Amino acid sequence: MAQVEHFDQIYQRALARKGGAQQLQQLLGQPAGTAQLLAYQDADWLGAMTKKIFQSGFVWRVVEQKWPGFCEVFFDFAIEKILLMPDEMLAAKAQDPRIIRNLNKVLTIRHNAMMIDELARQHGSFSALVAQWPSQDIIGLWQLLKSSGARLGGNTGPYTLRAMGKDTFLLSQDVEAYLRAYQVIEGGLTSKTSLQKIQAQFNQWQQQSGLPLQQISQIIAFGMGDNYAGLQMGTGEAS
Repeated sequence: MAQVEHFDQIYQRALARKGGAQQLQQLLGQPAGTAQLLAYQDADWLGAMTKKIFQSGFVWRVVEQKWPGFCEVFFDFAIEKILLMPDEMLAAKAQDPRIIRNLNKVLTIRHNAMMIDELARQHGSFSALVAQWPSQDIIGLWQLLKSSGARLGGNTGPYTLRAMGKDTFLLSQDVEAYLRAYQVIEGGLTSKTSLQKIQAQFNQWQQQSGLPLQQISQIIAFGMGDNYAGLQMGTGEAS
């Protein structure tokens, strides 16, 4: 088994590829603080989930262009209104030209509204649940979204959390390549065993670096593949 690098080695490689500390720092995102996460309303979370679900397997630019229409059609994702929508209304809204017409994805809106409402009742708010979830077990939050929500498995749930500012790593193509090259994982990327091993490795890197999970996974991605200064290769780790 290959010995996984100390995080400083990974960091130094990213520095060399991106042209120095200042250039690298400009590429790194900053997770939101607890107060910022707590300020979100449940509707904000439903909107974020819905946007990532529609962006999955589709052109993100088109989703952005259509997004004002989504907000109009779905009452700005007000949970109490979404929960009252019968199947017939959802089916009708799925044909509205203001949105991307995909019935199966539209149906996730009500399902995820139900999940958010249930978890909010248990924890005071959905934001409280997310804000208080420990980064040392971020995969546990991924798994909760996947098992309780609709179409929030794979990278969709993690991308939603990242978009809202919750500190999380992403299993982008380059991050996966690193984890396999150093044999942190060998089987399926999102199996329970693999995710536990990945979480343990990120926890170790966090102890070594003191950096948030988001920046750790970005730095790993910037040090892999074709991620050199001036190249815009798709790592999914730009923000």
